[in-house]
Amino acid sequence: MKSKFQSAFMTVLAGFFLNGICGVTLAADSSSSQALRKVAIGYSGISPSYAPTWVAYEAGIFRKYGLDVQLIFIESGSRTIQTLISGDVVAAQVSGASIIQSNLQGSGTVLTAGILNTMDYKFMVSRDITRPDQLKGKTVAVSRAGSSSDFATRYALEKYNLIPDKDVAILQIGSQPARFAALETGKINGIMVSIPVTAKAAKMGFNTLADLQMLGLEYPHNSFAMNQNLIKTQPDLARNIVKALVEGIYYAKTHRKETIAILQKYLKTDDPDALQEAYEAEVEALIPKKPYPTLKGIQVILRELGAKDPAARAARPEQFVDLTFIKELDSSGFIDRLYKTGAVAKAPTSPEPAQVTMKEKPAQVESKSKVVATNEKAKPESKPVLASNDKASASTVKSTQVVSPSAQEYTIKAGDTLSRLSERFYNSADKWSKIYEANRETVKNPNYIYIGQKLVIPPDERAGT
Repeated sequence: MKSKFQSAFMTVLAGFFLNGICGVTLAADSSSSQALRKVAIGYSGISPSYAPTWVAYEAGIFRKYGLDVQLIFIESGSRTIQTLISGDVVAAQVSGASIIQSNLQGSGTVLTAGILNTMDYKFMVSRDITRPDQLKGKTVAVSRAGSSSDFATRYALEKYNLIPDKDVAILQIGSQPARFAALETGKINGIMVSIPVTAKAAKMGFNTLADLQMLGLEYPHNSFAMNQNLIKTQPDLARNIVKALVEGIYYAKTHRKETIAILQKYLKTDDPDALQEAYEAEVEALIPKKPYPTLKGIQVILRELGAKDPAARAARPEQFVDLTFIKELDSSGFIDRLYKTGAVAKAPTSPEPAQVTMKEKPAQVESKSKVVATNEKAKPESKPVLASNDKASASTVKSTQVVSPSAQEYTIKAGDTLSRLSERFYNSADKWSKIYEANRETVKNPNYIYIGQKLVIPPDERAGT
């Protein structure tokens, strides 16, 4: 039997190994001499948006904040919420719609962070379609009426001034593989495809018109939730969980190679293109450094629920969130310091997460009704737009537009907005209206440009170009 001296020596030696050899920097508020607290954290899906939780687990960041986490996969949003309510898990990454629905029923669950504040769909269309207006008279597919794919499809069509079920027929086909097969055989002309399946679609030559973020959709698609009772009674535990999650986001964004390896493990794919798109399109572009939940997105869900639920009509988005810890980390400068100092180093891989497989479908709130449009007059935001196919021929600039000798012609690519183009060509995002005015014949709304569209970039006279 080991003596107390031997046990203490082994503890010190283990700490030296972790800090000196593996390079893990322990947090000031988490002493290595203290016993780790065992907790369970759930997650309800297998997609790149779950990377923050996976990374915080695999990179040892939860342990850095004194938490010995058992990571549990529960294949259902509603089931995940039930385990959160029962206390079987102390926190969960799950769809925001599930949290909002349960809160309306008095569960006390709230969003403490917003991981994916839009849907990760891309609008993929057949090879002969390169502009949104070419969808008129065509057919697109969704899984079922009221599903997330139905919500996203109708939203996109309306943003491009196409009337769902009138200008464009919408068929209910079923699962994404079934919809994809229908697109491949030419039975339909467009579908919403989720990342990273979009990489496969691009390889097959299908065109990408846009993604949902490009069209300004705010929606709490993937969020981090806790119970209000836990937040009140165990604030230090709740704080450390959110802190580890935020640091997991930082690690994922700054450790590409390691994060792609983690994505490979959980997504169970060796396709390099799919893994690259998963990382670039979601981890880099969509997951925010400061994961505040989207209040506008919550309002979208409340409007949909309000059609049948009086409680939803009377509710305010603020009652479904608890921003205590995100605001603390933000206002204290913790998040900004992470990206300035590079405080996290790779830690030993954690053990395999437990998996609880449920066949029940995740609880989501999705729309069959008309989507509420965003402010059309607002300045277009510089939001990242990711699309993998740029082979499509673009719309022709109308003859009424006069291209001066010093003007340039530019084809919209992934990541472009008018503000970003203004920054690129004029060194100022505030001159976006100059590009808009030069392209009024083809750009009907400055917020809704599409991949492959051709624009005239006029010279910046003030800069002497």
